[in-house]
Amino acid sequence: MYGWRARIGILVVASDVTCESELYRVIPDGVSIHTSRMRFPGAVNAETCAQLALEAESAAELLVPACVNTIAFCCTSGSFIRGAGWDREIIEKIEKRFPDINVTTTSSAVLAAFQRLNVKKIAVATPYITEVNKALKTFFEGMAISVLNIEGLEIEGDQDVNNLSPETAYRLARKVDIPEADAVFISCTSVRTIEVIAALEKDLGKPVISSNQATIWHALRKARIPESIEGYGRLFTLP
Repeated sequence: MYGWRARIGILVVASDVTCESELYRVIPDGVSIHTSRMRFPGAVNAETCAQLALEAESAAELLVPACVNTIAFCCTSGSFIRGAGWDREIIEKIEKRFPDINVTTTSSAVLAAFQRLNVKKIAVATPYITEVNKALKTFFEGMAISVLNIEGLEIEGDQDVNNLSPETAYRLARKVDIPEADAVFISCTSVRTIEVIAALEKDLGKPVISSNQATIWHALRKARIPESIEGYGRLFTLP
């Protein structure tokens, strides 16, 4: 039987091929991942990201027959775009409909990761256009996280983000880092980061959090699987 320890359901943007691919690489034995996709026009901007919340409940409903323990809304921008508390609104909407399932979002998971690592000040690397980066900064600062530096690649097409190499994430993370930052955050579930997190932490000498890394870490803990997993950053190695 697959998922004999836990079954994690994920809600992914229709065009995102990176998120589930990275999550499959991280999950421990006995945990399975089950995907439901949310319709998305492909252009990553404030309007389209906000619309994803409208897809969440119906996409979550399709996971219920798989008997998932936890559902993760896997879109960073879609869970921060309307400011502080927007992630909680998405969670509450799904939990109200399906009260027996634990729910998180990528932005909620990132905030939990910051808390676990005692991170208060961050440098941020993103693929986003300027308006989405501004919304990201507003969200985190509304949650008492200082954004000291942020840079995006000004990519609006989600398909183009999926095609970025891990080396692109590595280089941008190094570029945005400043000594005053407690950690570097690489945003967007469509960005490949899993291969470079450990190298970045070694080279920068500080925690590196990515959207997919934080999402699966938090989903596992929501599913009561607090396993230490080597190779994906210090977030996974803390007791």
